[in-house]
Amino acid sequence: MKQLLVSFYSAFKELDAETMASCYHPEIVFQDPAFGILKGERAKNMWRMLCESQKGKDFKITYSQIEADDQLGSASWEALYTFSKTGRKVHNKIRASFEFKDGKIIKHTDDFDFNKWSSQAFGVRGAILGRTKFFRNKLRHRVNRMLSKFEDQLAAKKLL
Repeated sequence: MKQLLVSFYSAFKELDAETMASCYHPEIVFQDPAFGILKGERAKNMWRMLCESQKGKDFKITYSQIEADDQLGSASWEALYTFSKTGRKVHNKIRASFEFKDGKIIKHTDDFDFNKWSSQAFGVRGAILGRTKFFRNKLRHRVNRMLSKFEDQLAAKKLL
């Protein structure tokens, strides 16, 4: 399963969302502080949206400490990018945990310091508001609305 995780993060480095999605089990459950819980195709579409939005930009990831057996895995990864809403540089350090089923990732949890991220992304305002449940919920609502809009666009393309 270690090679599966290497494939996942190698694809992420190349912004290859389809290869990333192919590493996921159909019943995938993804969770992180920004999006909350995403299941199935919606989790795969989150990566499709993120990869598409970063093409041609200064987005860069590194990954390390990949460990895995047949059931569980973990990795550390870092993302460096410019947050488009504010133009501020972000260096986010993430710890990922995984569960596997049928040779695929069935559970993926990314954990990072939300307060540190919001301080980098939003400056002083993020440092203050990032600690509040209101701000977290508002951000989660906004990114999930963006994901729904992206999924609507994907569906429209498939109908054409």
